[in-house]
Amino acid sequence: MTDAPRASASTSTPLRVGVAGASGRMGQALIAATLAAPDLALAAALDVPGSAFLGSDAGARIGRVSGVTVDADIDAALARIDVLIDFTRPEGTLRHAAACAARGTRLVAGTTGLDDAGKAAIAECARNVAMVLAPNMSVGVNVLAALVELAAARLGPAYDIEVLEMHHRHKVDAPSGTALALGEAAARGAGVALATHAVYAREGVTGERRGGTIGFATLRGGDVVGEHTVLFAGSGERIELTHRATSRANFAEGALRAARFVRSRPAGLYDMRDVLGL
Repeated sequence: MTDAPRASASTSTPLRVGVAGASGRMGQALIAATLAAPDLALAAALDVPGSAFLGSDAGARIGRVSGVTVDADIDAALARIDVLIDFTRPEGTLRHAAACAARGTRLVAGTTGLDDAGKAAIAECARNVAMVLAPNMSVGVNVLAALVELAAARLGPAYDIEVLEMHHRHKVDAPSGTALALGEAAARGAGVALATHAVYAREGVTGERRGGTIGFATLRGGDVVGEHTVLFAGSGERIELTHRATSRANFAEGALRAARFVRSRPAGLYDMRDVLGL
């Protein structure tokens, strides 16, 4: 038997936030953003068992004393927080989602690389408590997705669609979750299913480009935070819609907006379009 979801706290009470993946790039950005927000309180920081970061203060690497010790005990963390923010790996996020559902703790997940089964598992968990799942929580990227959908609908099939993305050398999945989300936006606008119209690789003698497809190209290198361009190539003109992230702070700020949003929502699965009212 699972615990019933806790009633949402008054919005005048600081929202108690937990950060999963505390030693990672996004974890550190989330910790910094949470500590800087007057309406939020960092109440837990999680990392994987065996991490060298365990036992240290969550703010140590950014020169802050948070008073929160990094540990690996998800159950203990959920007892102290209202919302868990998770930018980890699919397997970790699925475990955390199940724990949140059992405890009645709201979840904001920005993890990429989830397959259809993983997304379905999180949707099932969200039947018990409100959760936000989005492959990219940047406000700018989500506005870009809305523009891509509009452009695909208005330009029509005479324009070929290509999605180009670049990330740092350490990124483990490709195409990025954001690139796939932009491809989904383009497919919605075009009135087609991405699953049957996506082209993820081209090599050798490929023949002419098949009309109506949505192509993806992936670049990896250096310390690029994230760059995404959706191209609409027509006869005699080309439209390019681009977002370039120069800091992870924008993803962190979007995640905090999602945390504020989800604190007062009923059980269900939401995305950044819901958060931003797009």
